[in-house]
Amino acid sequence: MRAIDYHHYFWQDDKIRLRAIQDEDWESHYINRFDSEARRLLETAIELPPTASEAQQFVERFKDFANQQSRLMFAIDTLDGEHVGALNMNSIDERNGTFSIGIQIDKDLRGQGYGTRAIKILLTYAFLERRLNKFNDYVLEGNEGSIRMMQKLGCVQEGVRRQVIYTHGKYQDLILFGLTKDEFIAYHNI
Repeated sequence: MRAIDYHHYFWQDDKIRLRAIQDEDWESHYINRFDSEARRLLETAIELPPTASEAQQFVERFKDFANQQSRLMFAIDTLDGEHVGALNMNSIDERNGTFSIGIQIDKDLRGQGYGTRAIKILLTYAFLERRLNKFNDYVLEGNEGSIRMMQKLGCVQEGVRRQVIYTHGKYQDLILFGLTKDEFIAYHNI
């Protein structure tokens, strides 16, 4: 196969590249399911113990953007090809122009800006290519890393849904964030 020239490739910045998830990504998905605290913050619940077959089925369901009606799944790699995490675009409402994003960065690589970079690429796609208008998301209280990431992306805290999630032995709040296309363009000088 010829070498790929990535110089003008939309799905990357100067540190990371997004790609479709592939068969070989099942193991990373499986390993990340053992990070119960990160999964609790992402899924707002404690999941059942992970299995290799579940991870393989998950990748089979979403690889190569096969299930675009429910979500677009991406792997996140450094430009050197190191896998650092995964993200998805979900809850896409074409009629009203809204969507959400889910993300998990591998445990040892968090706090290095990979998540913020990946979401910025996906927001650029959603706003400037898909003509969507509003990014909506929520963060479970106590998830300080995700709160900082939302703020770095220019998201506005729109409210708090009080005591709607029961996990970790107590009822917890969801912090609601949003970002419009115009806010994104202004904040990032696009």
